[in-house]
Amino acid sequence: MVIIKEFKDFVHVHGVLLAASGVPPVLYQQLFEKLCSETFDGGNYFQIELCENGKQKRLVLSCDTLLKDSQIFLVDHAWSFRLPDARNQLQEIPELVKRMATLMCVADEFNLEACENVTGEGEQVSINEAKENPQDIIDRELCKAREEDRDVLWLELEDLQIDDEMLCSLDLSSKLPNLVGLDLWGNKLETIEAVTQTVGGFNQLRALWLNENPVLKHCGTALRNILLDLLPQLEIYNSQFTHNYSQWALGFCAGIYGAEKPVAKEQRACPLKDVTELDLSNRSIHNLSNKVFNPLELPLLTSLNLRGNLLDQNSAENLLELLHGFINLQSLEVDIPGPLGSSAVKIAEALPNLSSINAVSVSKILEEEKVIVDGNLEPRLPEWSNGEPLIDRILRAMWIYLMTYRLADEEKLDETPVWYVMDELGSALRHSDVPNFKIVPFLFMPDGKITSAISYSVMWLNNDVHKGEECTRDYLPGIGEDKQRSSRLTAWFHTPENYFIQMHEEYYHKLHSTAFRHPVRRDSQTQSIRSNDGRPLLVYTDNVQVEEFLNRPEFVLTDDAKKADIVWTSMQIDEEFKKIAGLKDHQYANQFPFEACIVMKHHLAQTIQQAHGYPQWFQITYNLETQLSELIGDYLVRDKEGQNNLWILKPWNMARTIDTTVTGYLPAIIRLMETGPKICQKYIENPALFKGRKFDLRYIVLLRSVQPLEIFLSDIFWVRLANNQYTLKESSLSDYETHFTVMNYRGQLNHINTDEFVFEFEHEHNVRWIGIHEKVRAMIHAVFESASALHPEMHCPTARAIYGVDVMIDSEFQPKLLEVTYCPDCTRACKYDVKAVVGSGEIIKGSEFFNDIFGCLFLNESRHVSLL
Repeated sequence: MVIIKEFKDFVHVHGVLLAASGVPPVLYQQLFEKLCSETFDGGNYFQIELCENGKQKRLVLSCDTLLKDSQIFLVDHAWSFRLPDARNQLQEIPELVKRMATLMCVADEFNLEACENVTGEGEQVSINEAKENPQDIIDRELCKAREEDRDVLWLELEDLQIDDEMLCSLDLSSKLPNLVGLDLWGNKLETIEAVTQTVGGFNQLRALWLNENPVLKHCGTALRNILLDLLPQLEIYNSQFTHNYSQWALGFCAGIYGAEKPVAKEQRACPLKDVTELDLSNRSIHNLSNKVFNPLELPLLTSLNLRGNLLDQNSAENLLELLHGFINLQSLEVDIPGPLGSSAVKIAEALPNLSSINAVSVSKILEEEKVIVDGNLEPRLPEWSNGEPLIDRILRAMWIYLMTYRLADEEKLDETPVWYVMDELGSALRHSDVPNFKIVPFLFMPDGKITSAISYSVMWLNNDVHKGEECTRDYLPGIGEDKQRSSRLTAWFHTPENYFIQMHEEYYHKLHSTAFRHPVRRDSQTQSIRSNDGRPLLVYTDNVQVEEFLNRPEFVLTDDAKKADIVWTSMQIDEEFKKIAGLKDHQYANQFPFEACIVMKHHLAQTIQQAHGYPQWFQITYNLETQLSELIGDYLVRDKEGQNNLWILKPWNMARTIDTTVTGYLPAIIRLMETGPKICQKYIENPALFKGRKFDLRYIVLLRSVQPLEIFLSDIFWVRLANNQYTLKESSLSDYETHFTVMNYRGQLNHINTDEFVFEFEHEHNVRWIGIHEKVRAMIHAVFESASALHPEMHCPTARAIYGVDVMIDSEFQPKLLEVTYCPDCTRACKYDVKAVVGSGEIIKGSEFFNDIFGCLFLNESRHVSLL
């Protein structure tokens, strides 16, 4: 054991950690001193400020300039936990709830405090401040207009509780006949008649806002059509352009016209000639190619924002040709995919004068071949409903702040990752693609052992930072577009939805256009491998059930793998293993080459979807390492259509539900990628239940040959039951004993004999099990048939294997494939005698299970198995 007292000991013990962290060596000594003295001195250098209307915080340098690599700071971890324990910890520690709610800006009282602070020191905001009387506003405007010898051209009556009766009583058209702009946003107008009676006399009206009035919910389309006929000069209606838009509407967006200057005092031939920046975002523009939007009217235009407009009356080619004429245009913002196409690269190539697209430099777009870009993303801010418990708010908001690591020692990697929230200072570091700080987790081992390690984060300057500048970090350090960086930023920002929806639709269409061509069935070519002289087959195994229960005379166990006829092992039999164990090609083994195409979850999904597209028996599944964009698009479509959006995330190659999560929150899905490669599969939210509890079924499949396909199904299968009553309450999703069924390794195992389960299930649901059983058989055959057709390289004449196939039944009694497992745990098959639920109904002894398995695979028998 090394007790760290000197700097050289610190570097010796932490050398690998220091190198992996990226901390500059020049800062090692300073880090050592701060760790030993537990110095948290960030408060001397930084200030935390509220931003985004009190829903986020940022970190600002409060001291004089700090130079790159001049300082390193310790950041404490305010909350560390394993994900399944998060809710329980919050429920048990009230002070933790209070701290996290304040840190994450989700506490109501915190937001009220923020409202007080932004008005100035000591000043209070009255939430229920009395609204001004509409008539008083009108009288004041009329008085001011008389004093200035002009007409009232602009009137704003926002959020004043004006109803139909009050609006008509104001008699606006006779008092203010020359109005150009009228704002009635956020009132209580309910009928078309009240609105048309009021505005019908305004012959000069160019802009009208009725947003957030009840009348729009009841008859919005009808009202819009009537008003466009009634008001021929109207160019802006409810913040959107009408088909009549002209120089005035463009001038309004450019800041030329508005409340202070409704119209030009003097007529000018080119009122837009000095405009350099024009924001036309979210104006519902369908046609951009009209007589006013052109280079002659806007000769100096350098910056243009076209986001949120369909522009569906123009082709992409015509729009690019139009924009090409603006020779001074340097900055363009537009939806991608959208009216200009689906590739930022192609837009940049078509408009060579541009310097940036969506705030990303064109040189970077072309260099990195960025198809979708956006440098001005809106952050995801915490949202909650009235009365929502603080714990639920925290569990949703925490994905903005969480970081993760996984412990390891010389022997193994910890199966369950640790998630943590940094303290207030570290959590205030917001994202930048060009950050001025780096921050990483660091385990300090004062006695040289990982068992006593203390977790911190350490942050240091990546660039010079000056007083008043915001301090930032990269949320995705080291992750580029080759690892789906733009898509992964969706966890923290509102990214362009159209792109993801388009990617999903293309993938969805591909799946639904896939048709499987069944191969021609061929007769069996396998034979018993026992020699004619009657010599027993020597079996080498590390499987305890095989060692205990394989006792028929045709097979004899051996401790020498080199002498064995059959090698039955849970180890991966690759070339290296064969070399070490001294195995030869003629020896039989319980593994098929390339069986990863069915036993690794991402390959299984690929195999099935490539063969069958989107079969009824397999939930839609995405490989998050390559298909995150398609998954986001699917999630967004379901969200817009109000469909169930629960998903289950599973590691590619882990069993026993390790690191498996059920969630309906998109940022959580994306962030969970950080703990290792995963698939994301649509959760079966409506499973068939057994006495109110979720269950699945473990089937044993025997694979004797791939080419031609020879597979058998064991007559023995068993049910695995959840311990708690099934519910979809959000608070239950992290409850293992509600949503998961494998209780061999955690929780309490409640075994029920298969024949008893089937009998009770049939009576509970008034259904015949034989019908379900036949669907399961057909599904399992389809899975292995897919592998045989797509991966003929699996075939090996000296391979024989069994697989565990896990199946769930949905509420329509349709089977759903969960996964295929190599070398399955068959403890239950060996432990219990069961009555066959199909066929003869005889009692099958558990002690004979592996005798039957080996008889089928190696002696061509068919006792207690059936050919698929």
